[in-house]
Amino acid sequence: MSRTAVIVWKSIGVSLVAILLIGAVVWGYVMSPAAEPCRSMHYEIQDASDRLYLTEEELNKMLQTEDIYPVGRPQNRISLYRIESAVAHHPMVRTAECYITPRFEVKVRLTQRVPLLHVQTVGENYFIDTDRKVLPYRSSIQDNVLRVTGTVGTQFASDLLGDFAEWLQSNRYWRKRIHHIQVQSPHMIYIYLNDPEQPRIVLGDMQGHEQKLAKLRTFLENNEEATQDKHYTEYDIRFEGQVIGRNL
Repeated sequence: MSRTAVIVWKSIGVSLVAILLIGAVVWGYVMSPAAEPCRSMHYEIQDASDRLYLTEEELNKMLQTEDIYPVGRPQNRISLYRIESAVAHHPMVRTAECYITPRFEVKVRLTQRVPLLHVQTVGENYFIDTDRKVLPYRSSIQDNVLRVTGTVGTQFASDLLGDFAEWLQSNRYWRKRIHHIQVQSPHMIYIYLNDPEQPRIVLGDMQGHEQKLAKLRTFLENNEEATQDKHYTEYDIRFEGQVIGRNL
């Protein structure tokens, strides 16, 4: 065999090796987990059987709008951080944790925000949650929480009214009786009971509300017949040691 032929065959051999190496790299990339497309997207919503304020459909739509919906994309083009961050910023989501399974499924484990009170005034309609965050009104929230009307700012609602709502949830006697409160000002607050025939309660400000309502409960339990006969339309409990019944 001539020297020229040997060189040609060597060149062909080198080319074949190069082609095989490139093919192996491409094949390895195609078959690698990083190139495997995401098969599905799932959400694990805590307490979804008890309360559900958002849907998988709206979460998926949100991810699609931000161009980070993972289904069909290879893993190396999926940002779990961006997905987790987007879901966590949904107004009804408290916490979110995003991960991918060995079966190439993206999952988000999340907890929902829990409403504490419902502020419903002229021009305002929102919830305060247990973390004292403002939540926009959503028709999916059907929780039986304290309703607040009147003149209410978000700061007052999240602070003192939030404290009152939290206390009310823990008080077995009053939580079954109080329907809503009306804020005329921070120093003039009225309480309305579930029974519209019952007198409204003049609480005044929120200071010492536990003692004021404990005083009223004692008065009502010790004077049940007398209060029924007098048909009071209002109980004023603002003053220490007194319950003043009025007919307006």
